[in-house]
Amino acid sequence: MKRLKQITIALLLGLASIAATQAATMVTVYKSPTCGCCEKYVDYLRDNGFVVEANNETDMSAIKKRYGMASVASCHTALVNGYVVEGHVPVAAIRKLLKEKPAIVGISAPGMPQNSPGMGEMKKGTLTIYAVPKDGKQPYVFSVE
Repeated sequence: MKRLKQITIALLLGLASIAATQAATMVTVYKSPTCGCCEKYVDYLRDNGFVVEANNETDMSAIKKRYGMASVASCHTALVNGYVVEGHVPVAAIRKLLKEKPAIVGISAPGMPQNSPGMGEMKKGTLTIYAVPKDGKQPYVFSVE
């Protein structure tokens, strides 16, 4: 009987662990309805375990202003766990952001860099990601490595 109880507890702990690791992070992406690279980025997020709600917007500059990303704008804006992720930011940077929880608005890969997810072949160490402070100061490099 004692052995059966131990096995049952072990199985329950194992199932709880599996459920915790499978809980996906929700991301809301605002994008232009005609942007192909935005669709590729949404697919990239999904392929990397995120649950994505994609919203087509016709006035993306208003979205960027609303979420404090106008100075580091790219083609799409995402919201994840209280942070803003602007542009083609690699999941490694998003995961670091969510793990460390810095006191910032969010992170950005400004413009449309060719070496970023959704824009072509990613080349490790060639993409600069910026942190956007809450106090309106200049963005600074958000080190991913």
